[in-house]
Amino acid sequence: MADATRRGGPTVAEKGGCAKCGVVVAAVMAVGGGDGGWGGVVVVLWLITAAGSSSTFPTFSSQCGGTAAGMLIIRFSQQAAQTLSIVRAALPGSVDLWQPNSASLIRRNATVDVHVRRNDTRGLRAHLRHEGIAYNVFISNLQKEVEKQTGRRSAARRRRSESHYDYEVYHSLEEIQSWMFEVNRTHPEMVDMFSIGTSYEGRPLYVLQLGKRSRPQKKAMWIDCGVHAREWIGPAFCQWFVKEAVNSHQHGSVMRRLMNQLNFYIMPVLNVDGYHYSWTTDRFWRKTRSRNHKYHCRGVDANRNWKVKWCEEGASSHPCDDTYCGPFPESEPEVRAVAKFLRKHKKRFKAYISIHAYAQMLLYPYSYKYAMIPNFSCVESAAQNAVTALYSAYGVRYRYGPASTTLYVSSGSSMDWAYRNGIQYAFAFELRDTGYYGFLLPEALISPTCTETMRAVKAIAAGLLKKCEVNRDVFPYI
Repeated sequence: MADATRRGGPTVAEKGGCAKCGVVVAAVMAVGGGDGGWGGVVVVLWLITAAGSSSTFPTFSSQCGGTAAGMLIIRFSQQAAQTLSIVRAALPGSVDLWQPNSASLIRRNATVDVHVRRNDTRGLRAHLRHEGIAYNVFISNLQKEVEKQTGRRSAARRRRSESHYDYEVYHSLEEIQSWMFEVNRTHPEMVDMFSIGTSYEGRPLYVLQLGKRSRPQKKAMWIDCGVHAREWIGPAFCQWFVKEAVNSHQHGSVMRRLMNQLNFYIMPVLNVDGYHYSWTTDRFWRKTRSRNHKYHCRGVDANRNWKVKWCEEGASSHPCDDTYCGPFPESEPEVRAVAKFLRKHKKRFKAYISIHAYAQMLLYPYSYKYAMIPNFSCVESAAQNAVTALYSAYGVRYRYGPASTTLYVSSGSSMDWAYRNGIQYAFAFELRDTGYYGFLLPEALISPTCTETMRAVKAIAAGLLKKCEVNRDVFPYI
């Protein structure tokens, strides 16, 4: 099992073309305490370089060729915002936050990931030396890390037969959708495939309904993956879940019982355009691919575009930001299609789960405010059971709790929207890891990550078959 407690590694983002093709990624850890001075500051600079390459694998942009990237880890004892201001002073205008999404959300005892252009690393290193902050160069080639995700077992990846499909490698959108057709064809007794709409670029939005045809109007659970394009482990898990479900007659009684008594709606890739783009052009693309008429920047954060406290704290109104909320709620056809489907069938849906990465967390409402949900005891118990089941697989620890206090405040999220629309159990998973690999989780970790997450999701699903007392007078009050 990988060491999920280490920080750093090859994680890179890009916004708006080739301006940030080669970047340095910085992870800042605020440890709290201190008197505002620089005592005890330790900095490790992960500078990753890559020579020009003829590889066809996506790096940062199709215009960039092989580029360089890196990660800077800062551990310090003063206020995080003060330290961030020093980085910004060294690199004005080129600092970009990954986690959290805004400098205003930086807290003590939290990890913050930042990236800056590779061309600015010389100035950054000089500034760090001037401030008396020690650093070490680490990792030599980011492109190799990218190719590890798309280069091995390519023959197995190309196979279309469901029985020979390799669930332990990452798959392109074309491969995933071909696999969906094949699963639907080979398991007609328990699988139904349909489209709920089309994306901005005209791609179909496919969903798989799983469940034994035992009785109509069964309780249902929704699971979506691939909301943020660069989080490849999400679609890998959705495929893994389908595999386990359709093979439930060969495996344990728990999944058989769940398939008999529940229907599961699985959307392996919600942000189909962005996911496709992450395979062909920019491995670290996050948003959708819709156009903005006033700016060259493309895309909307598909997890800030929902009609619940839309575009308030934790979301941006600027189209070039990674957390851009969009011009209006449900502006993105992908979000609108899912919202329409869930609204139409909301009486049947008892649980909503959205799969993300990375942080190793299980989150529940609220995201947009610091408050306790009315059915807190039921949801908290379900979350505790889920992370306990997850831990039982490989001993990986997940934090769990309200998203606003466990991760950060964000508005317009799908989880809060689902809860507002009466889905009593609404969760968001942040899968492995905690930053060592970040968005580049190796294929070797797909199986353990999906295996443990499967246990957690089954625990949540099993809980739906039991009764938990909820105050009907206030649920779902927001």
